[in-house]
Amino acid sequence: MNPYKYISIEGNIGAGKTSLSKLLAEELGAKLVLEEFAENTFLPKFYENPERYAFPVELSFLSERFSQLKRELNTADLFAPNIISDYFISKCQIFAKNNLSKDEYDLFMKMYEIVEASCPKPDLMVYLYLDVEDLQYNIRKRGRAYEQSITDEYLQNIQNQYLEYIRQHEDMRVLIIYTKGLDFVANTVDYQLLRDIILQPRESGVYRLQPLVV
Repeated sequence: MNPYKYISIEGNIGAGKTSLSKLLAEELGAKLVLEEFAENTFLPKFYENPERYAFPVELSFLSERFSQLKRELNTADLFAPNIISDYFISKCQIFAKNNLSKDEYDLFMKMYEIVEASCPKPDLMVYLYLDVEDLQYNIRKRGRAYEQSITDEYLQNIQNQYLEYIRQHEDMRVLIIYTKGLDFVANTVDYQLLRDIILQPRESGVYRLQPLVV
């Protein structure tokens, strides 16, 4: 039984958000909402020249994510009453805070706050935590050319921004899982362990799980 109507799987670049979202949605018969980042033409340009393209890439992601979430979350599906997504609108604020200058961020937030207020919030946000070394391994393994120049420092800064956001939103129901040593794609036992942990009923608040594998 799934106690949550809407679950958002979040995490840093290379954390396995999409893979876990697909597995959960398939097993639970839930509607799957995946970020359409491949359509963002600014993303490769951002990795090549962050200072020039940071603002347009964050603004375009805000528009695209908002449009998709409004469309997908407000469309009733009698055959898939639950929703699993591999991102939530708060991702826009987290990346913008890391990537934009103060003036750009202040301007961005004026638009973000309007958008965020009209987006349904997940009943549970799951944050997949991995060390930077493991994130880099996953990034190299999946082989997207424009991601290969991502630095350890950038990944650590994004991780810090996520954790800071979670600390500031303890009114949400957030589950942080440290997934080092788990291969939930290739190993059914690992996946079932994660699934059972995620689907436990919880009150609002932040739940942190210590490493599942030592």
